[in-house]
Amino acid sequence: MKSTSHLLASLAFGLASTAALAQHGNISCTPDTPKAEWRGQMDLQKTLEARGWKVRQVKTYNNCYEVYGFDDKGARVEVFFHPKTFDKVAEVPQG
Repeated sequence: MKSTSHLLASLAFGLASTAALAQHGNISCTPDTPKAEWRGQMDLQKTLEARGWKVRQVKTYNNCYEVYGFDDKGARVEVFFHPKTFDKVAEVPQG
């Protein structure tokens, strides 16, 4: 019985991880924009905070800026932005 519950827990974790990787795998900003033309991560954070967001982390992923935090409505978000234009590229649904 114990091994069955461990197996089910492992399977559920594996499926969740695969779904997250699949979502991220399709997200990409243009690789044609030279890094010299990228605006700073802190500029993006300040822009979002001016709009009422609470930014917890900004990092680079697949030529995008990936932002973790809370939007102006207080909803938890994971959003990808173009590093030059700060246009929203994608948003990963949060559970």
